[in-house]
Amino acid sequence: MNTRIAALLTLLCIPALQASAQTAVPRLVTRGETVQLHADGRPFLLLAGELGNSTASDPATLAPIWPRLRAAGLNTVLAPVYWELVEPVEAAFDFSTVDTLLAGARRHDLRLVLLWFGSWKNSMSTYAPSWVKRDPARFPRARTSDGSPLDILTPFAPENVEADARAFAALMRHLASVDAERHTVLMVQVENEVGMIPEARDRSPAAESAWWSPVPHALLDRLSAPGPPLHPALATAWAAMGNRTHGTWPEVFGTDERAEELFMAWHFAGYVERVAAAGKERLPLPMFVNAALVRPGRKPGEYPSAGPLPHLVDLWKTAAPSIDFLAPDIYFPNFVEWARAYDLPRQPFFVPEAGYAGSSTAVADALFAFGALDAIGFSPFSIEDLPSDALLAAAYEALASIEGLVTERQGTGPRIAGFRPPVAYDESFDESPQEFVLGDYLFRVSFVDPWTPREAQAPETHGGLALALSDDTFLVVGSGVTITFEPLDAAAGRAFIDRAEEGRYVDGAWVPGRRLNGDQTHQGRHLRLPPGTVAMQLVRLYAVR
Repeated sequence: MNTRIAALLTLLCIPALQASAQTAVPRLVTRGETVQLHADGRPFLLLAGELGNSTASDPATLAPIWPRLRAAGLNTVLAPVYWELVEPVEAAFDFSTVDTLLAGARRHDLRLVLLWFGSWKNSMSTYAPSWVKRDPARFPRARTSDGSPLDILTPFAPENVEADARAFAALMRHLASVDAERHTVLMVQVENEVGMIPEARDRSPAAESAWWSPVPHALLDRLSAPGPPLHPALATAWAAMGNRTHGTWPEVFGTDERAEELFMAWHFAGYVERVAAAGKERLPLPMFVNAALVRPGRKPGEYPSAGPLPHLVDLWKTAAPSIDFLAPDIYFPNFVEWARAYDLPRQPFFVPEAGYAGSSTAVADALFAFGALDAIGFSPFSIEDLPSDALLAAAYEALASIEGLVTERQGTGPRIAGFRPPVAYDESFDESPQEFVLGDYLFRVSFVDPWTPREAQAPETHGGLALALSDDTFLVVGSGVTITFEPLDAAAGRAFIDRAEEGRYVDGAWVPGRRLNGDQTHQGRHLRLPPGTVAMQLVRLYAVR
């Protein structure tokens, strides 16, 4: 073909390809050993924040917040959609709050992840419509062992799940109508922190009947099928009763609170599946559920039990196939421990509630999540309360500028790394240096800054992310870390810094700032990213025997 004609045909095809990318439904795509979120035909990192529970219910409250969110470096906002406002009268839907969210996000060049506050929010049913709340005969409640009603819709009542599923399907149908071209909404969370409390299981009449009924074949098949191993907690409960392949819930799992939690997890997940599946029929956006986590030493019933917790993953994934992934709401200090527990095979990693806005560890947590766990996103809660001087904005700005470099390296082996000191639940932490490999070099990271008095720094807030640009050139983003290098090949000799420089990425190109081959690198001995700021540096190494 004539090259001029070929070029002309290519130019003619570009608008069609661009339109196709813009109208493609956001989806999850496997890349190597990880799963990424794609939007507009490319990988997308959610540099996000979640609004407080009530903020999205009032347009006037929300209006002045939008500019602040954009100024803070966000590209995505997690926002609740309330069943009680969407369907104030049965079968009469009002999507004005949803349309307000869409308009505000678009006006400020932001994307949305919608949170369906349907049957449950933090275990309770406080966002169900009044016509549901006030008719317990038609919409039954969960009950305690003494028969007292709870402010929790029971997952064992068909009327409950059918009403929720109809409303959620209506929401997704509305999005398919008003957001089909823009796809401002990237994902949807189905319900919020599902769980049973203050007892391990529901004692309503329908729940009691289900408790004494046979365990469903789908779960029994998962227990006995070859393939991925069961979580130890589930395997232990099943083995304790003789690995039975038929029987009632007490016969297969026992009668203690752990068995009761398994029972409730299966039925909560099945309920959520009905809701999610009804919505996906209208618009197949990625959908997830979030989990309220467990404090050490708590038993089922002493926390929101039976939600999508790590020890219940097998039940949730089996009973709710329409849910694409499970996500943790991490408010405890041991972020690294909980994050690794949700770094599950064949699903993306995302933290919809990464502590409160303004947390001193947010930068380290975010960079660790994107670098070490190939996260698709990070999102502190109550983001409208983010202090104006929070370092998270600088971290998001840096991540936005290198988004393509990050997503290109996720899931492809040792080309990206994230690092921060692990912190325990009691807030003690291990500041020991950490090592990882990138390119031809071993990196050793120290979290105690050598040039800042020990009492004037907080190493538990230090951390960073490193990318291999080639075998000898690396980009590092972070705060409060000092890095030294060694060649992987001992015969290569010692590693030295050819050049180190501050800078930034603009439109995919490195724009250098100060050359740091003097005091800032201790005359070439190390790379230093000072505490109290978010720095980006490029370093090129060489080895001498």
